[in-house]
Amino acid sequence: MQVAMNTVVTMTYKLQNSDGDTLEESKDPVAYLHGGYDNIFPKVEEAMHGKNVGDSVEVSLDPEDAFGEYDDALVQIEPASAFPSQDLKVGMQFEGEDETGDVILYTITDIADGKVVVDGNHPWAGQRLLFTATIASVRSANQEEISHQHVHGAGGHHH
Repeated sequence: MQVAMNTVVTMTYKLQNSDGDTLEESKDPVAYLHGGYDNIFPKVEEAMHGKNVGDSVEVSLDPEDAFGEYDDALVQIEPASAFPSQDLKVGMQFEGEDETGDVILYTITDIADGKVVVDGNHPWAGQRLLFTATIASVRSANQEEISHQHVHGAGGHHH
């Protein structure tokens, strides 16, 4: 079976930065629902379309194709007193909202002199990435997966 609209694609993958450093790699195969459901980067989904089990893809992703450009406006300095916990550590994450009400995941990047630097950019924002994947299996999605717009069960979403 070929990768097509409303198929469940199971794959192994590796994501590297432009220096060739591995940022993320699947230990076990992962699955996504193919067909424009935003379960994978659109450029990767385009490369996967029409492929078969055993085929591999290699896709170069510019920042706008992956985690976006780095946005300096998402870096803020806040007083430590603005945080509910005083046990703050670099690397801690918390959710906040932007002016439109969208949820942003912020990461603490620095703490000094009673001030906390938080960054709402994805850690890989602004980076050119290389995504490589090998297709392990392809099957037709079931109606529940299509209506929920994601894969259920092993390798996918569990309710």
